[in-house]
Order: sequence, then C-alpha cells, then structure tokens
Amino acid sequence: MKFSSLFIATALYCSANILSTAAGFTNIEFRNEPADTTAFTNILIEVETIGITDNGKLVTEIARKFINCPYESGTLEGNEERLRISSECFDCTTLAETTLALAMTINERRTSWRDFAYNLEKIRYRGGKLNGYASRLHYISDWIVDNTYRGNIEEVTAKIGRPDYYIKTLDFMTHHREKYPALKDSANYAAMKEAEIGYRSHRFPYIKSMNIKNAELKEGDIVAITCGMKDLDVTHIGIITFVDNAPHLLHASSKAGKVIIDPLPLTEYLRKNKSATGIRVIRIKD
Repeated sequence: MKFSSLFIATALYCSANILSTAAGFTNIEFRNEPADTTAFTNILIEVETIGITDNGKLVTEIARKFINCPYESGTLEGNEERLRISSECFDCTTLAETTLALAMTINERRTSWRDFAYNLEKIRYRGGKLNGYASRLHYISDWIVDNTYRGNIEEVTAKIGRPDYYIKTLDFMTHHREKYPALKDSANYAAMKEAEIGYRSHRFPYIKSMNIKNAELKEGDIVAITCGMKDLDVTHIGIITFVDNAPHLLHASSKAGKVIIDPLPLTEYLRKNKSATGIRVIRIKD
C-alpha cells in the first residue's frame, strides 16, 4: 500500500468544443493507451445511460467495475511527474481518485476519456494543476483540504458520528526520504518540505473505531483509515458499500492482491487492523 499517494490531464473537452493545450496531452501517461481510453469511455457511457441520481450509488456503481483488477503500488511514480492513468491496476488511492473523477465526469454529462482525465488532474493535484512532484496531494489531509476548498468533495466526519480530533505535524515523507525515490532530487525534496509546512500541528476529525457502529455511513462514502503514527494521518482508503445492511470496504487490497469488497464488515476490519485508530469520511459534492 502506498501511503496517501493520493492528474496534467488534457484540457481538451471535445464534447464542449474547447481547444486543448499541447501540455494537456504531453503530460498524460497511460498504462495501456488503447485499452485505457476505451475502458474509461465505455464506463462513462454505460453508467451515464443508467441515469443514477444519487452520488453515493453512482460512486459504488463505478467502483464495482474495477473489482478483481490487480493491486499494484507505485503506479504514479516515474522519472518525472506525469498524469499517470490506468484502468487495469490500482492501489487504494488511485482506485478512489479514478472512481471520483469518473463520477464527476458523469455528473457533468460528459462521456469522453478526455473529460475524465481533466477531472482526474483536478482531484490529484494542488489547485487542480500538475506542477511537479510536490503538487501531487500526497497526504490525505492535504487532499481533503484542497479538494474541499475547490468544491469537489465534502468531509462529513464530524457530521455523521461522534468525532474525536488529532493534532499532528505531517512530515512522514521528508522524515522518510529514502522511501520515496523522487525525493532523492533536492528540488523535489525542498518543494515537499515547503508543502508540509502547511500541515504543522494540523487538526483534523476522526471517528474512533469503537464509535463507528453509531456513525451514519452511506453507500459510496470515501473512508480514510487513520493511524496513530505521529507524522502521518492516514494509511489506507476505500469506498463504503453495504452487504446485508452492514458497511464493508470496497478497496484495492494489498493482502488480497486485487480490488475487492472486503468480506469483513468495516468494524471487524478495523478491529483486526492493529494500526487503525478510526476513520475520516468524505463525500463527493452534490
């Protein structure tokens, strides 16, 4: 699992007849371009045709398309930062980002992979624009703050349950520079240090594992699993789907090696996950 490695996509909106920039194309890198562009266009057309009006149900309808896709970490890494896109394999963060970007595109009544790629960049990068390694929203707290400010998502943690609060300085990445090949570059390291400055003594809500049974979770909620580490906020992310009236995680599981609906209810999953302390809950903006 890649820690919170929570796209520049094309600015070409064919369906809106908006002219693209050259950078919009040159910074996209597909895992398998013919397969990926076809897969995402087909998903957009198929799900848009269903006409789902509830955002939560829309999110899970899309996420289910990726069940059994292989788990693979590090798919966003490379010699330079690019908008890396795959329909064939995921880690926990790329599954959530891909699903949300597809849902946003359907809500805009667009059905082109180009529109999806544009929205993927909006979700993945600070201010919605790719501008080097440190512009990627690596920490979930940074991802939540930035995307909330731009109206893409809403954090509902404190609204749906009994919240507790962490105060943490998020600098895991620069404290563990050796884990991130891109941080060998001194410019990337300096830029990442600067990005972390905004998350000194960062206060954020979470619902403790013991209190989740009383939380008002909904289908399609994005759940980020918090941890007790002093310099890191979240270690895993998934999507809520209900099985026999109990919330389960639909997630890219490193243990299972693929995207699954976890067989354990969320409360049991967290109980068995010794590093987990609780959850944060995010919803796509209506």
